[in-house]
Amino acid sequence: MTSSPLLESNLPFPRRQGKVRDVYDLGDRLFIVSTDRISAFDWVMPNGIPDKGRVLTRLSLFWLDVLGIENHLLSDAVPNEVRPHDPNGLLEGRCMVVRKATVIPFECVVRGYLEGSGWKDYQSTGKVCGIDLPKNLKQCDQLPSPIFTPATKAESGHDENVSFETMSQSIGDPLARELRQKTLDVYQRGVDLARKQGVIIADTKLEWGWWNDRVILIDEVLTPDSSRFWPADQWQPGHAQSSFDKQFVREYLSTTTWDKNSPPPKLPESIVEKTRERYINAFERITGQKW
Repeated sequence: MTSSPLLESNLPFPRRQGKVRDVYDLGDRLFIVSTDRISAFDWVMPNGIPDKGRVLTRLSLFWLDVLGIENHLLSDAVPNEVRPHDPNGLLEGRCMVVRKATVIPFECVVRGYLEGSGWKDYQSTGKVCGIDLPKNLKQCDQLPSPIFTPATKAESGHDENVSFETMSQSIGDPLARELRQKTLDVYQRGVDLARKQGVIIADTKLEWGWWNDRVILIDEVLTPDSSRFWPADQWQPGHAQSSFDKQFVREYLSTTTWDKNSPPPKLPESIVEKTRERYINAFERITGQKW
């Protein structure tokens, strides 16, 4: 039986809400709750996807373990000061206690395949974020090598793609180069592991922060919310791919009369259930674990 989606957590601590996560300040550390909210086209849908937050959390925990890169995670247990406010255990499996890092204000995006805003950019300019690419590439083609295409982090609304030079001017060239290399390294290691499991990671976005004068990985890692996951045995350039991520929701919404500038419609139960199946499928394929 599928549980009801958790759309919001309410704890008596200072809270900042993102599109999916509720982040609480516990003083010397942060407590992150991954809800079952789902966003598309910069809007949060009125109904959520059951278990989505748990999938995001468990998959991020898996990657943080296998990647072995310094990161913000302290624990995935509900801390003692929170437990009295969660008597029904709704937060179990969907939370992380993390270090308080200073967020570096850029989304670190890496693309190994040509899709999404990169595909649109290429169609109009022959480039992606100012990076020259070969002529006559098709939608969802694999790029000669992965490219780093940063974006500004928006508090609300849409992140904006920028050039590497713009990023360098903002945060300094040494840090920009370090972030580019770290991001490409994480992506490639993720790609290699996922491919063995029959999954293509077409692109992803990572976030980094400063902690104790070091750059550490923060936020979610290689999840269906932050990445495009495609079944490797079905990949065929020239059109949009079957996916294990929220692209399915975007495609459904594009068939409706919603104008993307007003509050979105409720997702039909069939779309909710099929989206849940895709998220769980991604988790099971990549980790080799049963849900």
